[in-house]
Amino acid sequence: MSHDNLFCPLRLGQLHLQNRIVMPPMTRSRASQPGDVANAMMATYYAQRAGAGLIIGEGTQIDPLGKGYAWTPGIYSTEQVAGWKQVTDAVHAKGGTMFAQLWHVGRVTHPDNIGGAQPISASAIKADGVKVFVDNGSDAPGFVETVTPRAMSQADIDAVLGQFRQAARNAMDAGFDGIELHAANGYLINQF
Repeated sequence: MSHDNLFCPLRLGQLHLQNRIVMPPMTRSRASQPGDVANAMMATYYAQRAGAGLIIGEGTQIDPLGKGYAWTPGIYSTEQVAGWKQVTDAVHAKGGTMFAQLWHVGRVTHPDNIGGAQPISASAIKADGVKVFVDNGSDAPGFVETVTPRAMSQADIDAVLGQFRQAARNAMDAGFDGIELHAANGYLINQF
């Protein structure tokens, strides 16, 4: 692709992107605590990058059990939707387009990140050699090994499908222009 084409507008479905530059999702761990809520600092960060044709926001958990790393944002509570609305409003005010990246990490977490629960996955196989960032409130924040997950039942699978569906609706309510399902990097969808 020539340099000139990179800065040409692009139609993506019903969206008209100002150029062909895409800012990929990057986990930043800056959501407000408690509650994993997108905040003013995140609104500033993304608005500063609104010149990209498309911004794909950082991995955003669809449910408390989907959280893989400390301080990452969610999109399952009213407060989280309102926090993301602040972000999308800031991006849109600068002429930008933004998608939410919907995320469930499955086994790539630790009980400290999910209220002491056992992680869920396609099978009860630990992600060996994988470390996740935790803040359990008593020890210094840091990286720890994952634990063995619980194999999902059909009811668990149905519940997670519903959580993705609701998260997509919440993303629309939060003002996102679209969504991306995170189905790579060993997270839940990829675990299947």
